[in-house]
Amino acid sequence: MARRIDVTGAGGVRLAAWEFGDPPKTGSDPTEHPTGSGAPSVLLLHGLMGRASHWASTARWLSGRYRAVALDQRGHGRSDKPSQASFTRDAYVDDTEAALEQLGLGPAVLIGHAMGALTAWQLAAQRPDLVRGLIICDMRASALGAASQREWDQWFKAWPVPFATLADVRKWFGEDDPWVERPNPARGEFYAEVMAESPDGWRPVFDLGQMLRSRETWVYDAHWEELAQVRCPTLVVRGLDGALGRAEAQEMVRVLPRGRYAEVADAGHLVHYDQPDAWRTAIEPFLDTLQDA
Repeated sequence: MARRIDVTGAGGVRLAAWEFGDPPKTGSDPTEHPTGSGAPSVLLLHGLMGRASHWASTARWLSGRYRAVALDQRGHGRSDKPSQASFTRDAYVDDTEAALEQLGLGPAVLIGHAMGALTAWQLAAQRPDLVRGLIICDMRASALGAASQREWDQWFKAWPVPFATLADVRKWFGEDDPWVERPNPARGEFYAEVMAESPDGWRPVFDLGQMLRSRETWVYDAHWEELAQVRCPTLVVRGLDGALGRAEAQEMVRVLPRGRYAEVADAGHLVHYDQPDAWRTAIEPFLDTLQDA
């Protein structure tokens, strides 16, 4: 099950957090109920255009020994999407800080994918008291540059929205999208989860302009300095065919004071969604070390 809890983010933006697993029983012994109030916590942060439900498989697996919460970040999922809201790096980091504090999760393990991973390590650098461990999933620390932003703008304009059916969503993102090198049903399912039905067909639950505004706040800068300030144990995970290359991933591990490395074969950028079993196998030994610490 997933239970929604509202969080007030930076600037008063309402955020939807989703707690997986059974809620703690009043007066129960947390040693008998591992997800009770005495359990360690995990906060999961999706990437750009993602939503908390993309973490459902991982969160349910974690809920046996953690209080597992996934956050719909501003502009995404069921969280607010105010037209005048800030979509800066500070806003995303402040939202995550607010979620940890308002839900009483800290010090937590942060698990982030892509943009969510950058948010996680920026918060870990700023508020080490709130973060006991960090998992970075397929996010680069180097600057991507203006060309990358232009490519994304052009890609968004190529989306054939509205889609007539969800089957059309799955087919386009899984097969017909020019960015797809070979058929990828998991990618099609990923994007089907972020569509909602409207009178003229299926459209994304997010505003594409807000997504570009969010992205432009990190693509022009490198983030190595913030990475070097992360003091907690950190695992860098990449898919073999993902956006994060092996050489850069290993350099990230070198820069991190307490970095480790893991690789998932046969996975692309959507590592945790593409290959959920292999993803769990990759991160479980690291999580075990945190519990033993």
